[in-house]
Amino acid sequence: MRARDFLILVLVCLVWAFSNVLGKIAVDRWDIPPIFFTAARFVLVALCTLPWLRPVPRPLWRILLIGLCMGGGNFALLYMGLQGASPSAAAVVLQLAVPFTALLAVLMLKETIRWRRGLGIALTMAGVLLVSWNPAGLGLAPALWFVVGAAFSAALGSVLMKQMESVPPLRFQAWVGLISAFVLSGLTLMFESGQVDTAMAAGWRFVGAVVFMALIVSICGHTAFYGLIKRYEANLLAPLTLMTPLATIGFGVWLTGDQLSLRMIIGAAIALGGVLIVAIRPKPTAEMMLNRETP
Repeated sequence: MRARDFLILVLVCLVWAFSNVLGKIAVDRWDIPPIFFTAARFVLVALCTLPWLRPVPRPLWRILLIGLCMGGGNFALLYMGLQGASPSAAAVVLQLAVPFTALLAVLMLKETIRWRRGLGIALTMAGVLLVSWNPAGLGLAPALWFVVGAAFSAALGSVLMKQMESVPPLRFQAWVGLISAFVLSGLTLMFESGQVDTAMAAGWRFVGAVVFMALIVSICGHTAFYGLIKRYEANLLAPLTLMTPLATIGFGVWLTGDQLSLRMIIGAAIALGGVLIVAIRPKPTAEMMLNRETP
């Protein structure tokens, strides 16, 4: 990989990681309602990408479902989880998107899972369980179930994207923004309150966070990453993208005071090792995972 492209990839992973922590700060410390925060992000994405809406990708029902999964479903659930979970734990749990994608590819694309991928899936789930186990009882900590939902939504969107004919990245972004903005605006009006008051209380910080999420993360970050996918093999990019959860943990410890316990370290290592086993393979599923939208 050329040094310039490697630096771009590092920057993209750092942007994605920082966005996870910024999302935590927005919905937890600033008390911004999570659906409203996600809606504001995608309203701006939609406005900035309007020229790329046409021609309409076909079939229309699939692009509508992809837009909802990759945008509103993914990020709204993530921010709902971040109200009660740390960015570090959420970053590890989000890695469930890799085995979820592999399993959905079996069901929807008729792919097969051999022993090595099965081992990777098992390790990922074991690591996630170790990180997020609720000491008070059996099962995951409640907030992390939303993050599990976000991972599944991203995985479903990835598999649906694989079934689409070649669509330019900015056209995907335009439809993700439009669909998510429309659906989430309705949901925040129905289920949340105090949106305007909390946004005004946060002031320029809220505006800056929305601009960063929409322009830097969604439009610039993902478009740059799609360009790297066209130039390099998935097997090269897959292990390097693990910088994102690692950087999220680092930012979480630094900015939000996440506790980096021995259990967190061991669980993250197991989960990321499992992701690596699943992702490093010259088959379509690895490429799908690299194409999925990240926070």
